[in-house]
Parts: sequence; C-alpha cells; structure tokens
Amino acid sequence: MADERAEAHVYRRLAASKRGEERAILEQLAEAEGRHEAHWLALLGGEPARMPRAGLRTRMLGWMAGRFGSIFVLALAQNAEARSPYDDEKRATAAMRADEKIHHEVVRGLAARGRRRLSGTFRAAVFGANDGLVSNLALVLGIGATGVAPHFVLFSGIAGLLAGALSMAAGEFVSVRSQRELLDATEPGSLGDEALPDLDIDSNELALVYRARGMGEEEAVARARRVIAEAHAGRMPARIAGPDAYEVVGGAWRAAGSSFLFFASGAIIPVLPWIFGLTGPAAVVVALALVGIALLGTGATVGLLSGAPPLKRALRQLAIGYGAAALTYMLGLLFGVSVS
Repeated sequence: MADERAEAHVYRRLAASKRGEERAILEQLAEAEGRHEAHWLALLGGEPARMPRAGLRTRMLGWMAGRFGSIFVLALAQNAEARSPYDDEKRATAAMRADEKIHHEVVRGLAARGRRRLSGTFRAAVFGANDGLVSNLALVLGIGATGVAPHFVLFSGIAGLLAGALSMAAGEFVSVRSQRELLDATEPGSLGDEALPDLDIDSNELALVYRARGMGEEEAVARARRVIAEAHAGRMPARIAGPDAYEVVGGAWRAAGSSFLFFASGAIIPVLPWIFGLTGPAAVVVALALVGIALLGTGATVGLLSGAPPLKRALRQLAIGYGAAALTYMLGLLFGVSVS
C-alpha cells in the first residue's frame, strides 16, 4: 500500500508539469494506483497507525520527479512497472496483476514520446562526448606508451581534441546540410499554385499530383476538386503540397557547433592529468579513472533513457572504451620498442 501511494504521488507530480493528453494520462495512472491502494487499505481494515516507508526505488522516483526531466523519471518508472510484485502476491487480484502490465505499456508509450523528442540532440551529445573520451584516451595512451616526453603527450592530446572536434563539426555540418537539401528537393513546390484558379474543375490533372504523393485515388480526386473550388471562389487554398510536410531536421551550424562542443568536452578529460602536471604511470592511472567515470555515466544514461538496465549499459560502455585504449597502448608499446 505504501508503494502504491508513493507511485500515485510520482504520477501526480509528473502530471503537474504536463499539459493536454500527457497530463490526463498521468492523472489516470495515479487514479489507478489509488484503486490498488484502496484494495490493501480494505484488507488492513483502515488506515494503519504507522505507515511503513515505500521501497527505495519508489522513493527515488518521487525525489527525481520534482527535480529532473520527466523522461528520466518515466524511464525508471518503465523499469519499475516491468517488475510487478503482484505476480507472486496471493492477496493481489487478477485485475491488479493485469493493471500493472498495462501500466508498463502506458509508461513505455509516454517515455517513447520523450525519447523521440530527445533523440536527435541526445544522439549528438552521447556520440560526440563518447567519441571524444575514447579516441583521445586511446591517443594519449598510445603516444605515451612510445616513451616520448610528457609535453609531447600533452600536445598530442590537445591536437587530437582540436582535430577530432573539427572533424565531428564538419561531418555534422555536411550531414545536416545534405539532409536539408535532400528534403528541399523532395518537398512539394509551389510552382503550380498560381495556375489553380484557371484549372477546369472537371478536367484537370491535379488529382494526379496528390496520387503521386501517396493519396488514394478517391481521396486525391476529392481533394483536387475542393482545392480548385476554393481557388475559383477567390480563396487561397492549401498548397499543392497537401499533407506531406517534412519535419525540419535542424540547422547545420547549430549541429556543427553542438558536435564540436560535445566532442571537445569528452576529449579534454583524458588530457587533464598532463595539463595539471602529472606524468608517467600516475597520469595514466588518473586519466583511466576519469574517463572510466565518464564512460560509466554516459553508458548509464543511455541505458536509463532506453529503458534498459543502466548498470549493464554502463559496464558495456566502459569495456568498449578501455578495450580501445588498451589496444592502442599495446600498439604504442610495440612501436616504441621497434623505434628503440
């Protein structure tokens, strides 16, 4: 009962920050948790003299609901709803067990909305920062393993940061600009708009325009007749573009700037020990520790937002990053030996 009451509170706090349909859905989820609370309250014979504390996970959700974006809370709630305690609880009704499974799907749907809104920015942030972490860690360890002086390692790290950040920015700029140009070429134009008032309502090819853009024959004919009738009446009809409006993919300069900053923010971390004067094994250990913490953080964030176990994703990110660094370090050792 304590958990159900706390979960209802979480959904109400989330609903308070939403509007429209999402708010209504969250409020109805809170009401459903209230039904479950009432079930346990009836079995207890009324409000207990001393309420136990809700579980740690539920309390953490409540704390996060008022301090972080709803996408993080909904992702955690999705994991929590997936592990229903009612599957093995004899005093829970079959309807309550079914409710919890449906709640999981509802929360998954709400979290998916947030993930879709976040996907572009989040992908650029995680990809850029993680690439900077791994590539520059591998670079400084590989250079350091050859036995060069510490200032060469520092200069290599700074050069790797700038080169990688500029490369990421240029690549993102070209990618977004090319995508926008492709969409510009794909989106319907307005060339035929001025001819609409002169078309014969019974004999024209306007319906073919809509059919070419995916409409069915009957729907295309009906839309063509309506558009021409509006043009004949002197009203400005909807563009021939019809329903096919492509979503804007963002600005190329903004994407380039974000990629530069995200990569640089990750790439600076492995270089920090050398910037602050550390050398030799001490610098390597500190760099590994700092990058390891950052990789665990990005991996856990990816896992959290994707609805997967955060720890598993964090350890996977750490293993990939350390694996790349270890391989480059061994190559640096071999190169250093061969040069000697």
